Amino acid sequence: MKYLLAVIMFLMTASAYAGDYVVYKSGSVEYEGFYSPVSGKAPLVLIVHDWDGLGDYEVERVEMLNKLGYSAFAVDMFGKGVRPAETAEKQRLTGELYADRDRMRRILQAGVDKAKALGADTGNAVIIGYCFGGAVVLEYARSGAPLKSFISFHGGLDTPQGQDYSGAKGEVAVFHGTADAAVSMASFAKLAADLEKAGVKHEMHTYSGAPHAFTVFGSQSYRRDADEKSWKRFTEYLKEIF
Repeated sequence: MKYLLAVIMFLMTASAYAGDYVVYKSGSVEYEGFYSPVSGKAPLVLIVHDWDGLGDYEVERVEMLNKLGYSAFAVDMFGKGVRPAETAEKQRLTGELYADRDRMRRILQAGVDKAKALGADTGNAVIIGYCFGGAVVLEYARSGAPLKSFISFHGGLDTPQGQDYSGAKGEVAVFHGTADAAVSMASFAKLAADLEKAGVKHEMHTYSGAPHAFTVFGSQSYRRDADEKSWKRFTEYLKEIF
């Protein structure tokens, strides 16, 4: 009897957090996100992938968020089935979006719109991004998107020429590795100054010895101490935001 109850509880838990891939369009191009709701009324966390494309890492983060009581939607910035393996292809895909910020915004907005169409509460939402995704998240903040917070994990922090944070409507949070060779501490400091100048509420954290991509499980860059500390503060921050 105890075994049967354990099986039932396991199945109930598994089904509660069971997500699925969903297809949507931006213009004529198909994209494939991953959506896992807790309930229609639960706060929503949107996730933007790194330059590897949407994969197992983002799905695992979705499941972690579900267990904390949040619905989660991982957007796709590259296109359905596009999961680059070679560095040159990753550079090409991200470079095209860095060069066309309007397109970057449209693709992201299409994912947000799909989440809303599926019943997610986009009016009570934050967005997080990893590496390339962190840069996308800050682009969305500068667009004036009406989310509660825009959160970057080891993301690109530079503000493109001609842009600023004067139209930002939500808070900004940044988790950064002090040993990040791809995104300098000078960029980190300038972002803080830009946010302060614009009157955007923000908090910014650095972790000693943490390189770029320090949260990516199983990678050479992974730093457990920095990952766990940043995730702890992140989850505390979500409670404060929501």
